[in-house]
Amino acid sequence: MEGKNLFEKLCEVSPGMEIWWDSSPLIFENWCRKMLDKAAPENREILKSQFHRMFDPANPARQLFRGVTTNPPLSLQAIQDNPPYWESVARKIVSDSPDIDREMLFWTLYKQVVKRGSDLYLPLFEKSGYREGFLSGQVDPRSVFDKEAMLRQALELSKLNPNVMIKVPGSEQGYEVIEELTARGISTNNTLTFVLPQLVDCAQSVKRGLEKAKKDGVNLSKWRSVITHMESRYGDLGGLRDFAAEKGITLSEGEVRLAELAIFKKAYKYLIDNGLQSKMLSCSLRLGPAVDGITRIWHLEEKAGAAVVVTCPPTFIDQVINFPDQAKIVFKKDRILEEIPKNVMDKLMRIPYFERAYAVDGYSRNEYNTHPALVKTAQQFSKATDEMVAFAGKCLN
Repeated sequence: MEGKNLFEKLCEVSPGMEIWWDSSPLIFENWCRKMLDKAAPENREILKSQFHRMFDPANPARQLFRGVTTNPPLSLQAIQDNPPYWESVARKIVSDSPDIDREMLFWTLYKQVVKRGSDLYLPLFEKSGYREGFLSGQVDPRSVFDKEAMLRQALELSKLNPNVMIKVPGSEQGYEVIEELTARGISTNNTLTFVLPQLVDCAQSVKRGLEKAKKDGVNLSKWRSVITHMESRYGDLGGLRDFAAEKGITLSEGEVRLAELAIFKKAYKYLIDNGLQSKMLSCSLRLGPAVDGITRIWHLEEKAGAAVVVTCPPTFIDQVINFPDQAKIVFKKDRILEEIPKNVMDKLMRIPYFERAYAVDGYSRNEYNTHPALVKTAQQFSKATDEMVAFAGKCLN
């Protein structure tokens, strides 16, 4: 195992890139412990150093992780990481509010997870002049099509800490919420986003919100906007291969990854070309594909040189730092600016599911809510939220 991991090497050739932790910060210490327990003895000291560089409360300005993304499923992981502790927290809440129901107990617990996680990144937030150290707290996924509920939840979450960035879904109603929050100077992270029209819609919604905020004299010194592209959720969960098969086209794993990257690269260029203040955020990353018998990590390699956020869950970080062919992964400066091969693009453009996703005007706002990747992701996130509600209900009994 090398002293520097691939995330550190990627940042060296990518000025302005930020690596974020895609989970609650509350599980980081326990995750490190588990990683060290399963590591080969000769790698443990190297890993200890790497983990210390990832999150260093004593020297936040130099740590690898520049922010955090969370959501209700990831917050559920934090609770599952230490059930006795959170049961005691829940009992205290119930003791203070005997008439509380399980939905309100869930929401109160969820806000506690967000608050305590964001507390850990306040030093970086302050040290960076309020540019980094944000933690994304998501509105309830079950409210994805309810503007008023999302706005109400967002305003509550924004009061927990100045570094809480509100995660809002890329639904028709979500973009109205993002514009309103931006106008109030509240930081946002657009999630459940898969196609270029959503990414462009978000950037333009933020632009309009900013114009109103400036007109109204709103303080924007602690404001920030990121736009998430859920890459493999577009390609895999959304069913790109199935839609290709309907047209008699067979896609390899590599072609699916390149389809996802094509959308991301075009969005990245759109933000730069139009001087927009949002920053792209890459998530739902996968290893692969295998090329000439060697496993690549195109989701990282193709972003070399990009001033973007790359948020990584513990499972992906585990895969990357223990990647057997690390020496064969060399990050090429400004790879982000290289086009996807023409023969691949020609093939992909024969698939309406991709052709529409790649066009700025491929979807109208009122079509987002029925996109298969959004529907399936919202269902998954809602199920995890229901599990957290069930935990709250158990604590009431």
